[in-house]
Amino acid sequence: MKLPGEDGGRRKRLLIALAALLVAGGYYLLSRELGSLDLQNLLEDVSNTLGAWTYLLVAVFAFAETGAFVGLVVPGETVMLLGGAVAGQGAIDIYLLIAVAWFSAWLGDTTSFFIGRRLGREFVLRNGPRFGIGHERFERVEDYFGRHGGKTIFIGRFISLVRAFAPFIAGSSGMRYRAFVPYSILGTGLWASAHILIGYFFSRSIESAAKYAGRGAFLLASAIVVVVAVVFVVRRLRVEANRRAAIAWMERHAATRWLVLLARYFRPQLRFLWERVTPGGTFGLEFTSLMAVLAVSAFVLIAYTVIVSGEPGPTPGDETAAEIAEHLRAAWLVDFAKVFTYLGSFLVVGPLVALAAALLAVRRRWAELWVLLAGATIVFLGVHGLKVAVDRPRPVGGLVGTSSSSFPSAHAAYSTFYVWLAVTIVMRLRPGMARGAAVVATGIALTALVGLSRVYLGVHYLSDVSAGWALGLGAFSLCAAVALVVTTIGSVRQNGRDAVAAGAAEDRE
Repeated sequence: MKLPGEDGGRRKRLLIALAALLVAGGYYLLSRELGSLDLQNLLEDVSNTLGAWTYLLVAVFAFAETGAFVGLVVPGETVMLLGGAVAGQGAIDIYLLIAVAWFSAWLGDTTSFFIGRRLGREFVLRNGPRFGIGHERFERVEDYFGRHGGKTIFIGRFISLVRAFAPFIAGSSGMRYRAFVPYSILGTGLWASAHILIGYFFSRSIESAAKYAGRGAFLLASAIVVVVAVVFVVRRLRVEANRRAAIAWMERHAATRWLVLLARYFRPQLRFLWERVTPGGTFGLEFTSLMAVLAVSAFVLIAYTVIVSGEPGPTPGDETAAEIAEHLRAAWLVDFAKVFTYLGSFLVVGPLVALAAALLAVRRRWAELWVLLAGATIVFLGVHGLKVAVDRPRPVGGLVGTSSSSFPSAHAAYSTFYVWLAVTIVMRLRPGMARGAAVVATGIALTALVGLSRVYLGVHYLSDVSAGWALGLGAFSLCAAVALVVTTIGSVRQNGRDAVAAGAAEDRE
């Protein structure tokens, strides 16, 4: 006896398999055709034609992918690959291209999110049925975004249809922006960097890329089959009767029986851990936010280190910042800048770190204490290690005394302590405190003013300051992420011990 919908399910699976074969065949034929073209010369012609216009082209498509739903018509990956290939020919800078694409893609996500929030549920409910999104279906989407919104934003960035709509639906379904933005930053950064780098490296040997197109088709078809199989298994296991049947089958076979026993033994710990790593939970959002800050910081620091190591002179951005500082030069502003630049010196930040460490130790806040000491140590060692390794000369004509090399700015790196202090007070020591946003804004403002004062006083380039900020924020984010994971594992173990003790007490009763 056939179940209702069984024929439809078989037909759908058959269509998916047929699509996979067509894709594989198309890629194979494409690879055969590409073999008859002089791809290297063709790519050089395209690179010479586009030149610096590639930045604008990549920015527009990265933004419009989600900001204007252009991704439904023209996938942005194509333009990212093209941009990477142009950079590979030496026509443009690869680091600036990734930065432009990353920022534009994030801006597109944010625009789509707030468009969805502005139009709201009523717009989707009113117009959704035209596109197959009924009321009941949208309510399920809302519930899903409430539980798995972060994962959808991150993973959906690599799926064209999902990428185009996910930020809009996240906004219209009531998802908070602070829960949305970390996953958007990570997803857009990985998406843009991956596709641009693929185009960059393959452009060095475009003939090899064409040769492996057929192999890529096989891998793509295999991936489709795996995805279909996973979706099929997940859907079956959603039914409780199917789950029980699967567990019973595993218990009857020695090869899988140990998995069932292991899962039952660690059930409390696994459940506790799953609740913590779900993006809707505290751990998931906090950890992803730290990873987003770390990703951006690492990119800025690595990019500037590579650029400055190859060419120690000022970058175009440095020259523009120096011109603005010169234009705004005034005696009272110089005195003002000298006050703030002193707040970033080791003579000020060092004692503040020691005082904060002592207070944390008195309050027995060991995780926060470890983050502070480890982060400050990494910042100190990183600053002086990079200064020796890069050995960049200082700008000429500084208004205050200096020593050692210019890159990175130690004052800017040390000043990130103020951001760490503000965030730690609001998020960890006094959660829910009144005017917490003002405290965080004050910490950010202090860090910004210290760094900008170094540029204004002519003792650092803007790239030195940016690298210093990136080093400090990256160090504290990394240490905070490690501490969060360690404390969560400790909670998992304690939760498991409590569950075992409770079970033993029930047995005695």
